[in-house]
Amino acid sequence: MRVLPTTLIRSKKGLTGVVVAATVAVGMVASIGAAAPAAEVRRAEVSLNQLVPVPVEVRAAEGAAFELRSGAQIQVTAGVPAATDAGTYLATLLKPATGFALPVKSTTADRPGDGISLLLGGADPRVGAQGYELDVTRRSVVIRANEPAGLFSGVQTLRQLLPVRIEAATRQSGPWTVQTGHILDYPRYAYRGALLDVARHFFPVETVKTYIDNVARYKVNYLHLHLTDDAGWRIAIDSWPKLATFGGSSGVGGQLPGHYSKTDFREIVAYAAARGITVVPEIEGPGHSQAALASYAKLNCDGKAKELYTGYVPSPDGLLCVRKAITYKFLDDVIREIAALTPGPYLHIGSDEAHSMAPEDFAYYISKVTPIVRKYGKKLIGWQEMVNGQPGEAIGQYWINGVNNDEVAAAAAKGTKFIMTPADHAYLDMKYNDAQPAYPLGNVWAGTTEVDDAYNWQPDTELPGVDESAVAGVEAALWTETVFALEHIEALAFPRLLATAEIGWSPKTSHNWDAFAERLAAQGPRLRTARVNYTRAGGVSWAGCS
Repeated sequence: MRVLPTTLIRSKKGLTGVVVAATVAVGMVASIGAAAPAAEVRRAEVSLNQLVPVPVEVRAAEGAAFELRSGAQIQVTAGVPAATDAGTYLATLLKPATGFALPVKSTTADRPGDGISLLLGGADPRVGAQGYELDVTRRSVVIRANEPAGLFSGVQTLRQLLPVRIEAATRQSGPWTVQTGHILDYPRYAYRGALLDVARHFFPVETVKTYIDNVARYKVNYLHLHLTDDAGWRIAIDSWPKLATFGGSSGVGGQLPGHYSKTDFREIVAYAAARGITVVPEIEGPGHSQAALASYAKLNCDGKAKELYTGYVPSPDGLLCVRKAITYKFLDDVIREIAALTPGPYLHIGSDEAHSMAPEDFAYYISKVTPIVRKYGKKLIGWQEMVNGQPGEAIGQYWINGVNNDEVAAAAAKGTKFIMTPADHAYLDMKYNDAQPAYPLGNVWAGTTEVDDAYNWQPDTELPGVDESAVAGVEAALWTETVFALEHIEALAFPRLLATAEIGWSPKTSHNWDAFAERLAAQGPRLRTARVNYTRAGGVSWAGCS
């Protein structure tokens, strides 16, 4: 049994009533759904300047705050199911703490009345496909976007502008005020991911859903699920059933076995989509494949099945037999079934750390798997080693300096895009620091990563030759060799994931550690109220956390 350190904060009873200080909005409070007392004056409890990620433009107004009351409704653009989905999501977020059953109503009006409105069309062109404008007056909140993704982003901003107690799972006392003003906001990068490794140790559907809820708060829009590795195969494949039933029967240290049925996986995909997040499944190869090689003898070059693997480090024997025709029949079946479960555009093929494989064999493997992914309508993502196999239009994922820097730079020069996930900044499984020798969680092979380390880097300067034009986005990765429960996932991810989220969303010109640390501190009570297990990491004056 593992014991969490005292530096980790977990509210078992759902602490409520924590208020983030700092506001400038003062004045008469709007009457939405019920008359406010004529002389009543309230302050909005949260400032427009406390948001994570920081928006592109913020103009806070002096004057009356908006107050959400029980008679309000959420108006959405008529005839657009995705707008209704965003409105339903917002209503779901607001109900537990407020107790308000806010109806979601369609509207054709360009300027609807009182309450909250989520409108498609008419936003500033600068917001693009994922940004939004938010206008708060004493009578209304209007989120306007040009594409549905922007509405989901705007919803997360509104969520952070409400009092901290909005994150409670049980009904709380109001008032539910929002500072008046204007926000124009859009992401620096279109891809802002969070990787969760469920292969080293398996985590049930509800744990994954909770992680989805938590990363969605900070405008993460891709969940990268690492589904297969040496230690476990975690997704049912009808045409190769032993992959899950046998290959999924172990884990690192022989612990936390399991796999997702196709129904489970569809549930995860749908849950993520309802929160504006797209799932990216990863099927490893040619290395990290011992779970598959243990499940089916015919996938091995010698026709003999490997043993199930429970080791902490990658298995040196977990290599697919790349010159065997059955390998590509296997991959075709697996990719076909996974693609059918995944409405998103991407499928990740792994392709890292095949150290003992001859370069010509590795290139052959990439040349064979790439058209299979394309055949089933997906765009290929692979770790940075993949570019040695000439993957063409695929997206690479950079994770470590010194493996194949020249090849990565050459691929970038030819137009290959990269998701940036440097292990020494964005691997959430690294320990925070060396001053916690008894700390039970985390790796150290890439060093230790405090929150300022997670924040103080730039995707366009991390590797020479990979400039802004070659960066598709960023991703925070959480590998689970040392992780055994949701509490461990959260303790490692939070607050460092917020650093990657801000790097991926906010303008480079806004990058400032001192300002981020101040805004991050204000997220502590919010995470605490939401019962998210986070680490009170060094360098941050955590607000409301005694």
